[in-house]
Amino acid sequence: MTANTDPAAAFRIARDFLLAHREDYATAYAGFQWPRPEHFNWALDWFDVIADGNDRTALHIVEEDGRETRLSFAELSARSNRAANWLRERGVRAEDRILVMLGNQAELWVTALAAMKLRAVVIPATPLLGPADLRDRVDRGRVRHVIVRAEDIGKFDEVPGDYTRIAVGGAGGDWQPFEDMEAASALFAPDGPTLADDPLMLYFTSGTTAHPKLVEHTHVSYPVGHLATMYWVGLKPGDVHLNISSPGWAKHAWSNLFAPWNAEATVFIHNYTRFDASRLMAEMDRAGVTTFCAPPTVWRMLIQADLTQLRTPPREAVAAGEPLNPEVIEQVRRAWGVTIRDGFGQTETAVQVSNSPGQPLKTGSMGRPSPGYRIELLDPVTGAPGVGEGEIALDLSARPVGLMTGYHGDADRTAAAMAGGYYRTGDIGSRDEDGYITYVGRADDVFKASDYKISPFELESVLLEHEAVAEAAVVPAPDELRLAVPKAYIVLAAGWEPGPDTAKVLFEHSRETLAPYKRIRRLEFGDLPKTVSGKIRRIALREATAAGSTAEYREEDFR
Repeated sequence: MTANTDPAAAFRIARDFLLAHREDYATAYAGFQWPRPEHFNWALDWFDVIADGNDRTALHIVEEDGRETRLSFAELSARSNRAANWLRERGVRAEDRILVMLGNQAELWVTALAAMKLRAVVIPATPLLGPADLRDRVDRGRVRHVIVRAEDIGKFDEVPGDYTRIAVGGAGGDWQPFEDMEAASALFAPDGPTLADDPLMLYFTSGTTAHPKLVEHTHVSYPVGHLATMYWVGLKPGDVHLNISSPGWAKHAWSNLFAPWNAEATVFIHNYTRFDASRLMAEMDRAGVTTFCAPPTVWRMLIQADLTQLRTPPREAVAAGEPLNPEVIEQVRRAWGVTIRDGFGQTETAVQVSNSPGQPLKTGSMGRPSPGYRIELLDPVTGAPGVGEGEIALDLSARPVGLMTGYHGDADRTAAAMAGGYYRTGDIGSRDEDGYITYVGRADDVFKASDYKISPFELESVLLEHEAVAEAAVVPAPDELRLAVPKAYIVLAAGWEPGPDTAKVLFEHSRETLAPYKRIRRLEFGDLPKTVSGKIRRIALREATAAGSTAEYREEDFR
């Protein structure tokens, strides 16, 4: 496609091609071409176009107390125009950094669209962050403006900086009320054209093992890149899509903004302070949810409930964030007649590998490369491609649109990630003769025991097959004879008590289901440390294991 091609038309051609082949992976993979426009502004060139005169619901939010918000595509277009005009009056300019720390509330989507229209750069932040994290984001992100919930403005008393302060839901002092934007004009004129490679978003990664990286995306890498995510989920026009994800994290933009509205589907949100599986399923029925995405933690909580309460299961069900264990998939299949389809991606990309709709699934596999992605497995020693098991990497000679620009302000880290003509994910996978890729683990999570390579994910999957286990994480424990042995940290399901009796049951399960070199040799009960985005902090578990624990059970004690 040339630079002279109408960007919205090129985008629609690519989207419609994927919709037409949503269950024909071979054709979709072989024939898909990324639109690569010179200029593109998703909010103006796509959203406003599909929103023109469109009274279909774009956003439907149900609160815990039953209150509801419904906004049509046309209403969101007009509101974001008002917000863009008002923010421009407040001094927001192209490429200004805006830290947005809002919950699942309508203002979050209005702000996202308004910022795009202004060509401002959004730094998404979860409301769970405290002053120390916010100081880091304001400083490293060079934040010029802050938009937050009124209940969070106190956190910024400890965050110095000359930035515009805007509060949603009440204000005072130096804070301006976002609600004043309602008086602004609903007609918006951009200050100038948007280059496709202009910066759009800066994401601070969750930092499971290191200081958070600052991932930079452009006006095409996420808006256009998430055509692949739309394809994986199986979205189509008129769908009602529920994605359970916290604002501030990349998956929220993946499946609560770009993918559903690329497909002209409704974004449905059920807000809750404490997870209630029965209530969630009741709201899914009432809202007519047709496509559903949730992280493994939510799927594991759902199967603790009676899944048959959901009278009308979704047509499509997917999981992302961490690999999903086969036992969870089987329980949902039995209850709903729907198979959960795994997908793999990162903050740095859209979905790279997935099980797309209508395709044969292989137990444990996360599927095949997404349309538009050329995946190689790199030898961990030589870096050469073509091995059966190695680091999952993207071939930069066919650079996918849905790949970040790089790590902002960190040229060395960017160069290391892009070395040798490949973007290196840091994740290990294996590929079979049919092209299906199975997740092995993070490169720094896989370990050796008695000179055998151990994948924590494989062992965790086996543990989760037992009814006593709600969550599990496996890390290496030092051992004089074997160098290291697998240790499991276990969160128990309801009805099970921590203690030697339960430990004995789980060691027996391990002996019955795992090869001797893979067996769980040590075990400890308790909560799993997680990042604010819900990912297990394995580095904290490895450190705790190395330090030793009096709460640990050992397999040899039960022989």
